[in-house]
Amino acid sequence: MAEVPLLRLENITKDFYGATVLSGVNFSLNKGEILGLVGENGAGKTTLMHILFGMSDIIETGGYGGGIFVEGKPVSFKSPFEALDAGIGMVHQEFSLIPGFTACENIMLNREPTTYNPAVEIFGERLATLKLAQMREHSEKTIAKLGVNISADTVVREMPVAHKQFTEIAREISREQVKLLVLDEPTAVLAESEAEILLSSLKRLSGEGIAIIFISHRLHEVTAIADRVLVLRDGQMIRDVANKDVSVQDITTWMVGREVSNRVTVDEDRKLEGEAFKVEHLWVDMPGETVRDVSFSVKKGEIFGIGGLAGQGKLGIPNGIMGLFPAGGQAWLDGESLPLGDPRKVLDAGAAFVSEDRRGVGLLLDESLEWNIAFGVIQIRGQYLKKFCGSLFSLRDEKAMRRLAEEYIARLEIKCTGSRQPAKELSGGNQQKVCLSKAFALEPKMLFVSEPTRGIDVGAKKIVLDTLRFYNRNKGTTIVMISSELEELRSICDRIAIVDEGKIAGILPPLAPAAEFGLLMSGEKIA
Repeated sequence: MAEVPLLRLENITKDFYGATVLSGVNFSLNKGEILGLVGENGAGKTTLMHILFGMSDIIETGGYGGGIFVEGKPVSFKSPFEALDAGIGMVHQEFSLIPGFTACENIMLNREPTTYNPAVEIFGERLATLKLAQMREHSEKTIAKLGVNISADTVVREMPVAHKQFTEIAREISREQVKLLVLDEPTAVLAESEAEILLSSLKRLSGEGIAIIFISHRLHEVTAIADRVLVLRDGQMIRDVANKDVSVQDITTWMVGREVSNRVTVDEDRKLEGEAFKVEHLWVDMPGETVRDVSFSVKKGEIFGIGGLAGQGKLGIPNGIMGLFPAGGQAWLDGESLPLGDPRKVLDAGAAFVSEDRRGVGLLLDESLEWNIAFGVIQIRGQYLKKFCGSLFSLRDEKAMRRLAEEYIARLEIKCTGSRQPAKELSGGNQQKVCLSKAFALEPKMLFVSEPTRGIDVGAKKIVLDTLRFYNRNKGTTIVMISSELEELRSICDRIAIVDEGKIAGILPPLAPAAEFGLLMSGEKIA
């Protein structure tokens, strides 16, 4: 008798605001199997998992069509709590941790072991005493399963980004009845060495019988870990194949319907003269990304890369310069002193910033794409405004804003229903493109862009990198690009600085041997 699949989805369909997002999706998953789920941004991957997990955005928009079966029994989860009770855990693209709680408190949230005390008789179960030692022991054992060194007592807001991701995963696998784990872009915030640790941990979990749905745009990770690969394109299932002799190029072609090369040729003969930006003895107090003493200069028209492992300070550099966290030291833009700690003056000086935190910093989620893309230009440059009564008051120029938005929607191939669609309705990768559009619209002299392709598929990644190069070459924009993906930096940057323990460990040309970059990341000096 054939084994009943742990999970089976039959003819899943979903419409959002009149647009078909999923159409006739079918697949099954066995106990202990790892399924690689891939597709371009907007292909329907996250929506499919939201349906499985009973997320509110599905319920509030009319539900879905088709059937879901867990161990052969039909289910229709009305909330994530019902999915959790059925043994399904999910780690979303955006963090859902409580910043002021420790790793232990987040992992054990709503499942804390308690003991009786007299106050319970009067005030109820909320005043039961927590068994802190038992909570800590359980959390430490769960974290150890992932092969990382994170103290259960570390407060989340003080963690580097990678440790937050491991804590999210630890919370899900700590549940005793977990049967299926859904991971939506789990390695997007991890450096390559950290991603390798996670992939090894997932292999061990699958060996214990936990099924895993692994969603990632890092296709080499999918081919390294998945037993099967499921490809979505425009809401339809294109391939469901065993991961045998499947190449990254095969998956890319299935995803986008055409051959895609994401290689960018470095122009070694470029002549760069003059200094555009300089920073000396920069320190930044950004939790989890502390910068201790950083000095470097950027040439006019250069694409200057900054890389390094998570938590070493690379993300702190642009956040400190742009005034989002306390910072000190000195900085100059085109020879003029740049006041650290004053975002408005930095923007007025001609700098712009695309944050790695697109939802928390980069977007007005409830506003339209028009408003999001034009917002910075309106606030900083005073453009896209109609003045009345001798400039006594102004109103937004809606037609001009729409033209601006439509220009960038076309240029960056943003998948949306139109320029008036709210930003919160877009997929994560398309939200990232909106953040880039907002910065490009400012036409800055200097652009800091942090993790520009995080959560973006291979086709969209090429569009983003080509657009950065276009603005650099054709508009003269000097770019400082911070990324966890070394190969991405090597494909587009003129020079790359590696940050280790809050300091610049070294600066290398992009064609330097990979081993030299690895030595700098590990704190070793190059002979």
